[in-house]
Amino acid sequence: MTTLIIIFKILICALIAYLIGSIPTGYLIVKIKTDKDIRTIGSGSTGATNVKRVLGKNWFFIVMLLDALKGAIPVILAKILCNDVYGIYAVVSAVFVIIGHSKPIFLQFKGGKSVASGVGTLLALNPLVGILIAVIWAIITYFSRYVSLGSIIAIALAPILMYLFKNPICYIIYSTIAALYIIYLHRENIKRLLKGQENKVR
Repeated sequence: MTTLIIIFKILICALIAYLIGSIPTGYLIVKIKTDKDIRTIGSGSTGATNVKRVLGKNWFFIVMLLDALKGAIPVILAKILCNDVYGIYAVVSAVFVIIGHSKPIFLQFKGGKSVASGVGTLLALNPLVGILIAVIWAIITYFSRYVSLGSIIAIALAPILMYLFKNPICYIIYSTIAALYIIYLHRENIKRLLKGQENKVR
């Protein structure tokens, strides 16, 4: 019975996190403001960077904040409501919220690259690590003028920071998987960076 309850909780956490992650914040905001489909603009991503191309930097930060909250909320709920002693439910929620953001059921599985929502999950798992990742992203992006470069380097450091701050092994494993997944979603950006063709932030 205990095993069945654990499996049931895991499934519920995964479903709720995926559905929350699937809420297409960037798409909805651009659609409401301009009646345009952001998937037909720029990179086709629904994330904050592509929103900036349409609505400017203020909406870039708003969408980034909303996506971070979207990442954090399911993880926080799992930690509070599931008596999550070992962090398993929180990690399941974290995994499925970033999958939901990048492959949203509401937009035919075409979403963003899960950077902001991924940072949101890290903030919920360990606020200090999440803040450090956000600061690293901001510094690299500011000096390089490449959002993608800041995202790739910052998220790649997440497992190291989780390890250095002595987090549970499941947090370290999650941050490793999340980093690999998010970097994979940036594979086209990496190609453009290597060719010197990536767009800079002005």
